[in-house]
Amino acid sequence: MNKFSKYFDHTCLKPYATREDMAKLCEEAKKYDFMMVAINSTQTKLCKELLKGTDIHVGAAISFPLGQTTIETKVFETKDAIANGADEIDYVINITELKEKNYDYIKEEMTQIVDVCRKHNVISKVIFENCYLTNEEKIKLCEIALEVKPDFIKTSTGFGTGGATVEDVKLMKSIVKDTVKVKAAGGIRDLDTCLKMIEAGAERIGTSSAIKITEAYNKIHNK
Repeated sequence: MNKFSKYFDHTCLKPYATREDMAKLCEEAKKYDFMMVAINSTQTKLCKELLKGTDIHVGAAISFPLGQTTIETKVFETKDAIANGADEIDYVINITELKEKNYDYIKEEMTQIVDVCRKHNVISKVIFENCYLTNEEKIKLCEIALEVKPDFIKTSTGFGTGGATVEDVKLMKSIVKDTVKVKAAGGIRDLDTCLKMIEAGAERIGTSSAIKITEAYNKIHNK
């Protein structure tokens, strides 16, 4: 990926976001040429319309931010978002089932959602929410992802008790290598942190500070 701005999923997942907020988000995404806008799935149709004629993706967050809905519910929400124009899907795993070591459930959930995305040529991202997980659980999720092969695995929602860490990105990347990409999200608010995530292996950055980070980068590189 050559263009720095294309690392970013420009994010507005606030529960009180208005249509005006979505219009602002999309205008900013166009101005800075970000990869995607990351929004709650109810905003999908609106953002798709606002970004018409551009190559900027609309990314819908599924079962967000807790992941505590059934597989059937997540699959329905995924299909609904795609029908409304989603180009990418970021879904939250069922952390309870992971904690219970119900790995077959986690694999089935991932398989069903990734299959729907694949069928519609939509990018799939699996949100781990690492702040609640042990290293053993993170490794197990990476191993399941190696079998199912979503497009990305993702560190965090940004709504948990912690966000992305360089250590987590390195750990995830060390297991999935180039088979699955890694997205770092949550708490990435400055250029230094962002560059460390990229150096650790992140190929996509989810942040609401994408403008600030991009402007800092451009200032250094005289763009």
